[in-house]
Amino acid sequence: MTKPSVAIAIVSYRSAELTIRCLMSISAERRSAPFPIDVCVVDNASGDYPEVSRAIEQYGWTSWVTLIEAPRNGGFGYGNNIAIWHARRSSVPTYIYLLNPDTEVRPGTISVLVEFLEGHPLVGIAGSGFENSDGSDWPIAFRFPSLRSEFCHSLDIGFISKLFKNSLVARAMSKTAQPTDWVSGASMMVRSTVFDRIGGFDENYFLYFEETDFSYRARQVGIPTWYVPAGVVMHISGYSTHVTSHTERKMRLPGYWFESRRRYFVLTKGMARAKFIDLVALVTFPIGWIKRAILWQRHRAVPSFFGDLWHHSILRQANQAVPAATTELHS
Repeated sequence: MTKPSVAIAIVSYRSAELTIRCLMSISAERRSAPFPIDVCVVDNASGDYPEVSRAIEQYGWTSWVTLIEAPRNGGFGYGNNIAIWHARRSSVPTYIYLLNPDTEVRPGTISVLVEFLEGHPLVGIAGSGFENSDGSDWPIAFRFPSLRSEFCHSLDIGFISKLFKNSLVARAMSKTAQPTDWVSGASMMVRSTVFDRIGGFDENYFLYFEETDFSYRARQVGIPTWYVPAGVVMHISGYSTHVTSHTERKMRLPGYWFESRRRYFVLTKGMARAKFIDLVALVTFPIGWIKRAILWQRHRAVPSFFGDLWHHSILRQANQAVPAATTELHS
């Protein structure tokens, strides 16, 4: 059998120091892995290039790390499409491993994911387990967003969420490898042939929902996604955006989160159903807000969520032009 190979794609945006630490963890992994591992780092026009370039030279990583400076900050999917194109331009690696710059690969993780995919040839996407920076476990994978998940999120009433627990987006996972709808793009290994089938990431998602959309498109052509917790990656969640960081206080979501959400529902559910989902979310959110106010739980609400959702809603005519997917891999 041909020995597998792995190309790692890292998109950096104002995270040079963490990118270097991530590369250090990969360097250690390369010394023990029984297959070649190369890395392509794309700086999304953030100014990280000089610092990361110096580190690559200093640590002698030039033989296995390629650093590219993107001409603009086109978002997560855009940067990864560049990295994937470069990784595949001469000889196509068996696997593309998407890795956030604010991660560190724990020993053996890359080998665990490769061994799993080698042993499960019908699986196209595998996501690792995660741990937080304090070493605590973060055993989460995800279901596709739906009408029910939006209803539960907006209402935010405990017994309703329990009633529809199998529809909630976040899934608490066990220590056993199992299929799931989608996994975090912070640590996501993809069989290279998947890109031949469905293309790259849709660059019309600037940030958020792009790996959800990617796994959805893969599912539509019969390519499953699995969660593989035996491999573990440390992830400092929300470093660049501060949106998903593990803090007590909820942060206001940026406009591009709502734009990505709108795009995902239109592309996967259709215009009419996307409008109905927004209508349900907008009608039920005030009920949840009143409940939180009565119980002194307003800190649990995302600031300005209702107004931001309406501003970006597909119900508004100004928001109903949704461009076709742009998934071509490119330099």
